[in-house]
Amino acid sequence: MTTPDTDSLPRHVAIIMDGNGRWAKRRGLPRVMGHRRGVESVKKVVETARKMGIEALTLYAFSTENWRRPATEVAALMELLATFLRREAPNMMANNIRLTAIGQIDRLPDSAGRALREVMAQTAANTGLVLNLALSYGSRDEIIRASRRFAADCVAGRRQPEELDEELFAAYLDTAGLPDPDLVIRTSGEFRLSNFLLWQLSYAELYITDTPWPDFREAEFRAAIADFQGRQRRFGRTGEQV
Repeated sequence: MTTPDTDSLPRHVAIIMDGNGRWAKRRGLPRVMGHRRGVESVKKVVETARKMGIEALTLYAFSTENWRRPATEVAALMELLATFLRREAPNMMANNIRLTAIGQIDRLPDSAGRALREVMAQTAANTGLVLNLALSYGSRDEIIRASRRFAADCVAGRRQPEELDEELFAAYLDTAGLPDPDLVIRTSGEFRLSNFLLWQLSYAELYITDTPWPDFREAEFRAAIADFQGRQRRFGRTGEQV
């Protein structure tokens, strides 16, 4: 397998992991079986991103809207999350991976929330790939919470309204400290952002694949990176200026 051109790698890749339920339904399996197989895809993609030298990987694991799903499915997802975190913690330590999370983390059930906090603390000093999980996350909610924090700082006299610019506002978002994603991948052929990182994806390259998340592994991830490397990113300039 060829060595990637590290100069043109995306620093931050975000993935909307879609298609677990449909993958299971097509096979006559319970939806939870799709989620379980999807965990294996998470492991493979994290490993591949680390080997390629990507700085940050954000995975849309559970949205604020996903709380509306049947209680049994939500409970199974939270159990899978807690099990994944505890089982993968030694691997994260061995491979210098730092776990972070964005979203309404306080809404997670005790077991999942406790596992998340424990592994985040355990890996906090690691300096390699940042694995950022979007959990109980919705971008509109994030923007509202960031706005409220800035407003509270203004009321307290720590900030002035006229200070606000894009850079300062980004510091109030859940993703503060991370570069904006360069590439967002959506699996299973859907063409929408689903309330995911609406501020941060302003200039991200979009990559849509029909492959459902349970079948998305190293080869598919490398194909997305290769596609990204073949694009010209102009950020409002002409091609001649780049």
